[in-house]
Amino acid sequence: MTPRVVSLQLHRERCEPLSRVDAVIGRVGGGLEGDSHVARTTRAVVVVDRSTLDDLGLQPGDLREQVTVEGVRELDRLPTGAQLRLGGITLRVNGPCEPCTHIGGMLDVPDVEEFRQMLVGRRGVVCTVVAAERVARVGDPVEVMSPAAV
Repeated sequence: MTPRVVSLQLHRERCEPLSRVDAVIGRVGGGLEGDSHVARTTRAVVVVDRSTLDDLGLQPGDLREQVTVEGVRELDRLPTGAQLRLGGITLRVNGPCEPCTHIGGMLDVPDVEEFRQMLVGRRGVVCTVVAAERVARVGDPVEVMSPAAV
């Protein structure tokens, strides 16, 4: 399977459902235009592989990720500095996205701490946009580049 973008979501406001979009524009040094995290410099974009969602019976955006990909099962193991090219946007991986109990609360799960524990090592990565040549769209290929290759 060729890795690809399967869903894109934007945070419009805190604690509100994410808005699904077909394409996003990156802001170099930050996140995605129209997202409430666009000005953040290290935790601007969360990327999750669809396999995590499927394993937990969740839908794209349920883990509050802006980008859902498929075919990158090793996503959580990418080293800091690795890059993900999503169509015309390149993201720098800043580290794993540590799970919190807030998400379980938003999903109305019975035991938010148990849910948080299930997400340890599976919630994807936090990233910053490092290049934005054009938009990224649902269906675009995803290329993983190691820190040594960039």
